[in-house]
Amino acid sequence: MAPQKSTYDAIVIGAGIQGSFTAYHLAQRHQDTLLLEQFLLPHSRGSSHGQSRIIRSAYPQEYYSCMMPECFRLWQQLEAETGTTLYRQTGLVVLGPPGEPELEACRRSLGVDEVLDAAALSRRFPGFRLQAGQVAVLDSTAGVLFADRALRAVQVGAVFRRHGGTLRDGEKVLSIQPGATVTVTTTAGVYKTPRLIITAGAWAGAFVEQLGLRLPLQPLRIDVCYWREKQPGSAGLGSVSPCFLTLGLSQAPHGIYGLPSIEYPGLMKVCHHHGSPTDPEKRDQAPSSAPRPDIAVLSSFISSYLPGLETQPAVMETCLYTNTPDEDFILDRHPKFSNIVIGAGFSGHGFKLAPVVGKLLCELSLGEEPSYNMAHFAITRFPGVLGAAQ
Repeated sequence: MAPQKSTYDAIVIGAGIQGSFTAYHLAQRHQDTLLLEQFLLPHSRGSSHGQSRIIRSAYPQEYYSCMMPECFRLWQQLEAETGTTLYRQTGLVVLGPPGEPELEACRRSLGVDEVLDAAALSRRFPGFRLQAGQVAVLDSTAGVLFADRALRAVQVGAVFRRHGGTLRDGEKVLSIQPGATVTVTTTAGVYKTPRLIITAGAWAGAFVEQLGLRLPLQPLRIDVCYWREKQPGSAGLGSVSPCFLTLGLSQAPHGIYGLPSIEYPGLMKVCHHHGSPTDPEKRDQAPSSAPRPDIAVLSSFISSYLPGLETQPAVMETCLYTNTPDEDFILDRHPKFSNIVIGAGFSGHGFKLAPVVGKLLCELSLGEEPSYNMAHFAITRFPGVLGAAQ
């Protein structure tokens, strides 16, 4: 059946959290916006599903930490607009060796000197056990974002609806024809727009390759693991437990993070910030007997640092990261087609920043000066990306 309407002020491809916030900001700016999603919603094929994500002020990189006050404010604004609770303050501890550069940068980003040694951490949060000499930086602003709820709130919230935003799911994009007017062909029809924003997650690389751009994007299949408390409701591992992440620990070469038992009662979410390369079309076809080295890393970490948890996961799910080589985002206009904007490579830490990322992608698509310094997110930091077009 042909779509009723074929021309829009802006089209956003991919209705994960980044694309949904981009469409939200465009609608807020009175742009007639179409948000396209290849899968029927809600789905668990991408990077935005699941019930929880960490939100924190602490960031080693100043170019992220400076965005966080506005992120908190915009999340609160979305809560007010939709009458939905999207955030629960739990605090967060950043664990690592003293003097570790990224840990020190996190401490500076908070503007406080709340550093706990092993004894102080276990008094404050009895579930945690640091190794001798290690420290924890406390971020009291941090907490848990309710991810599924947040995604739905931004997709169908008051702003998007009030300004006539259109969300079409179960509609896969087949081709993109660049030009002063971009033509987007989907399984349901053909749309035209003066501005296109691509936020297609693990599928972004394939889209931009059609447009002569070869971005260094690596989809990774991540094991999302939940670990049972040995004694249900045990002190420090119940609802009052903080989130945590590690920096510079030899036991966690890529970093480990955890969230309190909010999704599944009595189960704490603890994950390795790493995974195995995957094709997003085949992610769920991985044989269950495949070796999972990340589980061994997590089991060893838990036995040392979280002795109140069982050392084998009780529940395992999967998620996708799409990593760039430097783990910084790509937020930029296409080098040849300035009316096509790309948001990609969120590298497993983009969800909390989505309100500001969406604003930046909106500004780029409208030809405006972005609100923040974009140097770290430029496509041109990667050499040879236009090679496919030559």
